[in-house]
Amino acid sequence: MASNGTGSLCIGIYCLLRFSRIQQTQQWECTKLRCGEKRLTKSRCHCSDDCMEHGDCCTNFKHVCQGETEWVADKCVDLARPNCTASFKKQPLLLISLDGLRAEYQQTWSHLIPVLDKLRTCGTSAPFMQPVFPSKTFPNHYTIVTGMYTESHGLIDNNMYDPVFDASFSLSNEEKSNPRWYLGQPIWHTASYQGLKSGTYFWPGSDVKINGSFPDISVEFNSKIPFEERVFSILKWLQLPEKERPDFFTLYLEEPDKSGHSFGPVSGGLIEALIGVDKIIGQLMNGLKQLNLHNCINIIIIADHGMEDTSCDRKEVLQDLLQVDDVSHLYVYQGPFGRIRSDKKNQPCECKTKDCKKNDQKIKAYLKNNLPKRFHYANSRRIEDVSVLVNPGWLFERFPGSLTFCAGADHGYDNDDPDMHAMFLSYGPKFHYKTEIEPFSNIELYNLMCDVLEISPSPNNGSHGSMNHLLRTPWYFPTHPAEETNPGQCPLVTLDPVDSLNCTCSSLVRKHTLFGRPKMLQPTEDYCLLYHHGFVNAYSKRSLMPVWNSFTNTDTLPGVTPDCLRADVRIPAKKSPRCDQYDKAGNITHGFLYPPKNSRAFVSLLIVMFLLIGIWDYFQSTLLKKYARQYNGINVVTGPAFDYNYDGQFDSQDQIQQFVADTNIPIPTHYFAVLTSCKDSQPVSSCNNELQTVSFLIPHRWDNSENCNSRDTASLWVEDHLWFHQSRVRDVEWITGLDFYQGSTRPISELLRIKTRPTAAIHRRP
Repeated sequence: MASNGTGSLCIGIYCLLRFSRIQQTQQWECTKLRCGEKRLTKSRCHCSDDCMEHGDCCTNFKHVCQGETEWVADKCVDLARPNCTASFKKQPLLLISLDGLRAEYQQTWSHLIPVLDKLRTCGTSAPFMQPVFPSKTFPNHYTIVTGMYTESHGLIDNNMYDPVFDASFSLSNEEKSNPRWYLGQPIWHTASYQGLKSGTYFWPGSDVKINGSFPDISVEFNSKIPFEERVFSILKWLQLPEKERPDFFTLYLEEPDKSGHSFGPVSGGLIEALIGVDKIIGQLMNGLKQLNLHNCINIIIIADHGMEDTSCDRKEVLQDLLQVDDVSHLYVYQGPFGRIRSDKKNQPCECKTKDCKKNDQKIKAYLKNNLPKRFHYANSRRIEDVSVLVNPGWLFERFPGSLTFCAGADHGYDNDDPDMHAMFLSYGPKFHYKTEIEPFSNIELYNLMCDVLEISPSPNNGSHGSMNHLLRTPWYFPTHPAEETNPGQCPLVTLDPVDSLNCTCSSLVRKHTLFGRPKMLQPTEDYCLLYHHGFVNAYSKRSLMPVWNSFTNTDTLPGVTPDCLRADVRIPAKKSPRCDQYDKAGNITHGFLYPPKNSRAFVSLLIVMFLLIGIWDYFQSTLLKKYARQYNGINVVTGPAFDYNYDGQFDSQDQIQQFVADTNIPIPTHYFAVLTSCKDSQPVSSCNNELQTVSFLIPHRWDNSENCNSRDTASLWVEDHLWFHQSRVRDVEWITGLDFYQGSTRPISELLRIKTRPTAAIHRRP
């Protein structure tokens, strides 16, 4: 054993590596011995008396050599008025990635990361930021700078195959530098197209000639470049002449991800890496203070994903999924998330999965069109037909022993998993002082950064304006989308009373559409509004079923009596479904969006259901009542959704592929439910607090084989199934062509925040 000079002991190579790190750090910092030194040409930074004049002081020069406090020791300052030097006409923005820094580390290890903790405390932060699926490095970094889901921007994983290119992309081959893989518009191009400059010290995609150009300043990734050198370069770029200086900067550090993979998510090696990156951010803040830019620059510090403990004892094998024992004809992506394709070009994957082998199996295969819509992971030719979801902490391998890197930690799991959640904090004059916001999805960052830079974003998957609550002075003010199709008429001509007696449906409408009726954004829909005693709905004359149904559920719902149906005289016969159409439909029957009483079972309420409709029945008869009690009343909007091309957007009529036999009644791919209640359990009908929502996009399939225990009592599995297919309100809007809450008087930016609240931030009550 040997002493390393700091009082701790180390052994062998670990000691040498640690000593080397200490030596390297000393090259980038002043000590009392270095203060006043003569300028040395080989020094990485200087501690000479003229270093401020030359702009190359070590970041702690003023602290060590002139007695100033370090930035972390200063009190929090409310930066309501930015303090920029004369040459900075715009406040710069610096985006920093600390790869793999799990959100929970900010609380658990706050005393070990004082610089990050001060930035979090003094600025605007969130408990976590939800990554996109899969929770991998390249997909999420590129999402952050484009505002797009992986299926939209093309980087669907760190490793992938494109059948049109007939080429494979990985982080270690030349295809990584080929711009054909990178879709969307990264923010450095958005800035450039609008007259600003960018400087990127590493970021996935920044060293690739996307759309024919690079950032104004970019550095090709090289993991051997010390973190200190990266920080020093950013500080030098900030001192460039105004015409050359970037307005937008990125800085990437590959820790604590690297140490997490090697040592585990809660380990001495990871803690040392956390302490190390905090020290680097401290050097940055000290350097900014020396340049008098610490009260001018806006800083966003994020992670791309979290980290989950893994073990070689927790693996499941491909053969457990397939109905064949030979898997040699399959190409398999292994790990915390799997994908399977044929190893032959342009051949479908012959990999039919078994029914559930056991209730507690840790892997489950999905056709990509059957994956939860919240993943937004289907609409890309690079996504294989079969995806394999893996329980957190477990790994998937092709055959026993084929996955050798299995001990330590990994990521790529369901992005709702808390251990996949990423850190987020922001600091600077544009952001609020000492503010914690609720969690959000990282697809919203691109629009936010554009607002900070005061430029217009390129089209993306985020909802512009949903992040206004982070900013002292929002730059963009959203408006509601205009309704594409107004409701038509379904007149009750022959039974209209001569005298209305001054009676209207206004009170019923107010009760059951508390936030206004959903607006129709489908340009060709033909529908009308129907008013009932217990609900309001919109009826489609094209699909012969309700488009949506809205009611405020504070009382017990009536029971379902599907065998007692009446014609709805408000709907012409040729625009109504017929009961005998369902009688001849094989495994198709009808259901109801609202459980009707005997006397009000109109055919205008019918929806198409496969015979195995236990999920919907249990949702209506049990869960809605439960949620109404738990939340002190809920407003419920339900309806069908059609997404046969699995792009997450509503289908046009010619895209719908399945109909009830011998009819033009389309079969939905999903049914949606949007439940709205009041935070803190105020009655939803008189809510003054913030609204809270729970939304579901329930797959409409001919069987329930997705659930291993679907033959059990519904109470044992249906609620779990629904919450697995939870969605954002925004996802429901996209897949239905509806826009919710336009009748609310709340600010639109607040409504957008509600609509985009990530599923990971919404939890069911016990």
